[in-house]
Amino acid sequence: MPTMEQLEKLLAADPRDPFTLYAMAQENAKQERHVEAIAFYDRCLGEDPHYCYAYFHKARSQEAVGDADAARATLRDGLAASERAGDAQAVGEIGAYLEGLGG
Repeated sequence: MPTMEQLEKLLAADPRDPFTLYAMAQENAKQERHVEAIAFYDRCLGEDPHYCYAYFHKARSQEAVGDADAARATLRDGLAASERAGDAQAVGEIGAYLEGLGG
């Protein structure tokens, strides 16, 4: 994975690129900056609402900051997006996570 510095350069070059936004979110989450990660997941999903794993990982960050209700809502949205995209693997993983949260 690129470094944060490399990601920031990519983001400056194209602030709407879903991959870069997702990578920025992932890097922030990895560094336990979950509020920042959630904001980048939101930006990613704003650019590409079918970026299925952004829902999964956004929910993980929401859960990490103690907002299980928001995580469940995100997972429900992600499940619907995954079904629309025909991504059976994402449907299974998001569905299992949602079930685990009692959703």
